[in-house]
Amino acid sequence: MPSKTAIVGSAIGLHARPATIIAEAAAEYDDEITLAVEGQDPVDAGSSLLIMTLGAEKGAVVTVESDNAEAVEVIAALVEKDLDAE
Repeated sequence: MPSKTAIVGSAIGLHARPATIIAEAAAEYDDEITLAVEGQDPVDAGSSLLIMTLGAEKGAVVTVESDNAEAVEVIAALVEKDLDAE
């Protein structure tokens, strides 16, 4: 299964706004996409609430996994972006 690690780029981490942007992008794919931080179970990237439960702060390492390599790249790029700056 394709996976990629990404460093959280949003200034306040994956809180409400970045989590919603990521979940909306993940919902555009029919494939399951998960996000995980070390030591925790993966969560569904299509759920902003579940993304927020990761507690991923700026600089945290997040692993993105999916059978869809394109989805992995798109979601990883969003995790790395400062989505609070947009």
